[in-house]
Amino acid sequence: MSDKSDSEQIDDIIAQQSGWKQDVLVALRAAIMAADPAAVEAVKYKKPSKPEGVPFWTHDGDVCFVDVLKSAVRLTFAKGARMERSDLFNTRLDSKVVRAIDYFDGDRVDEAAVKALVAEAVELNVAAK
Repeated sequence: MSDKSDSEQIDDIIAQQSGWKQDVLVALRAAIMAADPAAVEAVKYKKPSKPEGVPFWTHDGDVCFVDVLKSAVRLTFAKGARMERSDLFNTRLDSKVVRAIDYFDGDRVDEAAVKALVAEAVELNVAAK
């Protein structure tokens, strides 16, 4: 258990990265929070292989989460399969539930497009309530 808030733990997860991965994480977090200022930051899935956990953003349920992989930073939308088809989605396309975007070294985060996806994901959650 950490004495830090979830937001502080996400700060630490970002600080653990360097270079392009850190840049992508910072840009994604900014876009997510700009799209939904009411989003709640959470850290889930802490396990021995990933003791820091995975940053999540929730609003009436999980909206999205960001996972740092060996060669990519993955933004996954919890209900992505129910969202409008987006050219941004480039992985997990066969999933019946989620859709994701992998960012690689040299990729730029289209913050406006990410904000639109987050807004759509929040609408799905709110409509389900």
